[in-house]
Amino acid sequence: MHCPGFRFAAARAGIKESGALDLALAASDRPASAAAVFTQNRFPAAPVRASRAALAESGGLAQGIVVNSGNANACTGARGTADADRMVRRFATALEISPDLVQVASTGVIGAPLPIDAIDAAIAPAAARLREDGFSEFAEAILTTDRGAKIASRSVELGGERATLLGCTKGAGMIAPNMATTLTFVVTDAAITPAELDGATRRAVDATYNTITIDGDTSTNDTFLVLAGGAAENDPDDPANTRAFARALEELSDELARALMADGEGVNHVVDIRVRGADSEDDARRIASAIARSPLVKTAIAGRDPNWGRILCAAGNAGVALRPEAVELYIGDVPIVREGVADRDGGGDPGDRASAVMTAPSYAITLDLGAGEASATALACDLSHEYVSINADYRT
Repeated sequence: MHCPGFRFAAARAGIKESGALDLALAASDRPASAAAVFTQNRFPAAPVRASRAALAESGGLAQGIVVNSGNANACTGARGTADADRMVRRFATALEISPDLVQVASTGVIGAPLPIDAIDAAIAPAAARLREDGFSEFAEAILTTDRGAKIASRSVELGGERATLLGCTKGAGMIAPNMATTLTFVVTDAAITPAELDGATRRAVDATYNTITIDGDTSTNDTFLVLAGGAAENDPDDPANTRAFARALEELSDELARALMADGEGVNHVVDIRVRGADSEDDARRIASAIARSPLVKTAIAGRDPNWGRILCAAGNAGVALRPEAVELYIGDVPIVREGVADRDGGGDPGDRASAVMTAPSYAITLDLGAGEASATALACDLSHEYVSINADYRT
């Protein structure tokens, strides 16, 4: 598994007590167009601040990525800033490039200082092992409580040239649609300008990662980063190429986002919350998000309990004007509510007929507002006992 023009490596720097891979490196053979969407949390981690500044200084270019897992380097003050800078400079020195061309990311426990001496000592030897087929180890080294690596790829034709997109994602908790929701890295050999890449990245994130929620929390470290090296040598000024690339990036992002949800902490069910018949897309998105993040809906999903009243209650709390008498609700293909009341055409409580649907690892809940033509989808999951257990003793 490789992408022309990129090399990858991973190492054990000793951050994780388990001794697992915890340092990931990626390098482009030449300065690549780069675009990123970062957390909107008002306590951004030191690496987020460093990467934002580097992208601004370089004019949307990057040539290296250095990531550590097991420690978020967040809420660590001046020391955290210095440690992120040290990671950047060490990798820049190893690659013999400007520090402004290095993006840095961290993930793990918030508030603890990095074991920077160990990380610093591991970067140069790992950089010496960069290789084209090292992406799987890179994807493994960025994990924390994830059950496994999550990788996706796409191939797209751009004006007669074949381009590759290769991406990985991590995140199992502290995930909500306020981008980025995770650490996600995508590399491609497509040729695209930094400005066009930025637009394509933001649209892809908005359509995919910004529709998922595991627990309603946005991390201090969230980063979605795309590097386009240009080795495919397609025409970057051809609008048709840009559109085709953007579609491929959105498809890749959707696959990664769904893999992220399925691998969430304690997740056993991933549910598409589909809202249609809304006056506007914004209304539909607000309602879908309200349902997806509702703890009562999420626990009902966990218990495979077709408690449809919780779904309507969550929709009604979204702050969107509704006509209850026009609303229809389906769990899978089973009609649950028609004209705002329980659909009892099949006899008994309609929720009972949906119980079998909710045993599946994935299914859809569809709410038709009967008000317009707009629609939106959010991805929800269950909130299980396992999620509480994992996060109750995350540090201890």
